[in-house]
Amino acid sequence: MPSPHFTPEHDTFRASVRRFLEKEVAPHADEWEKARRIPLSIFTRMGELGLLGVMLPPELGGAGGDVFHAIAFLEELPRSRMGGFCAAVSVQQFMAAQHVFRWGTEELKQRYVVPSIAGTKVGALAVTEPDAGSDVSALRTRAERKDDHYLLNGGKIFITNGADGQFLTVAAKTAPEHGVGGLSLFVIDADLPGVRVARRLEKIGWHSSDTAELAFEDVKVPLDALIGEENMCFYYLMEAFQLERLCGAAIGVGSAQLCLQETLAYMRERKAFGRPLTKFQALTHKLAELATQLESARCLTHHAAWLLHNGHPCVRECSMAKLVGSETAKRVADECLQLFGGFGLMEEYPISRYYLDARPGTIVAGTSEIMREIIARILIDDAEPPPVAARGS
Repeated sequence: MPSPHFTPEHDTFRASVRRFLEKEVAPHADEWEKARRIPLSIFTRMGELGLLGVMLPPELGGAGGDVFHAIAFLEELPRSRMGGFCAAVSVQQFMAAQHVFRWGTEELKQRYVVPSIAGTKVGALAVTEPDAGSDVSALRTRAERKDDHYLLNGGKIFITNGADGQFLTVAAKTAPEHGVGGLSLFVIDADLPGVRVARRLEKIGWHSSDTAELAFEDVKVPLDALIGEENMCFYYLMEAFQLERLCGAAIGVGSAQLCLQETLAYMRERKAFGRPLTKFQALTHKLAELATQLESARCLTHHAAWLLHNGHPCVRECSMAKLVGSETAKRVADECLQLFGGFGLMEEYPISRYYLDARPGTIVAGTSEIMREIIARILIDDAEPPPVAARGS
């Protein structure tokens, strides 16, 4: 439908993403879900098509698009029919590589961002630890500076692309006595001596994406692997959170849209008491309610994206979009499964996977509880926080 945010160029791009996903990815969904991994070859294929550097500059091989190219891409990702694919691809280009691009040296960009855009290297963002999720001040992983390297020790958990990826963007404490002001960000090869996949984690959804627990044991990290300035990681993460939250919001919107679309198609064909399910008011009113909530989430996500695109403060709106987008996807999947009746419980029907894949959305990239806390603090203080970049200067 017409939108003030999307130009014909955006619409053409969106259509090309949808064609690719439905032709070259979705047919393999069952296979990759069972294998619990996504082949590197599909990342390379996406690189060939210019789909892994949507917002990155052409001089690095990127497409040079804007935030709304990214939103269009993210809203279409659920057409893969795999929540895990959405997670793996969004982490690859909007998180792991994004940090290197924004604050890394030219050498680091050439070593990691360029192959990331080409799809020959897959990246992971390694921040979360067993005792430190939303509270990054509780991170225990240490990077102790020696003469010509840092010595990295610790562990990470719930790391998307952590087992099969080729590089890791890692947060570690370099000055523990300074709390969040003593964190630094590094990018390292996943096969460095001392980097170990402690275990691959099995999840209730997102089966196609590998999720790992990682261990770092006396890993010698070169000094030039530091991203940006030492002890600035917290501020880099805070500034990047807005795009990360928009990723969760847009994927949630796209997932809910696809779920509603396929449920409506099912209800038109399925009959009860001699009539299609679309003839039962109690059921169609449920669809109407879900569609309205979806449209609200979509509009809020696009508004937050517009604020980010135009350089306006948007912590509140991006947090709201993440909250509403992920919660909407969860509710739509749950209600739509109910409309499928007994068939919704069968794995052969896509709705069962939509149901499982929607659940992690309210936890990753900031839980719904954390989003509410951020929004509440801003409301109570009656002001947006100052720009993160200013605090780090």
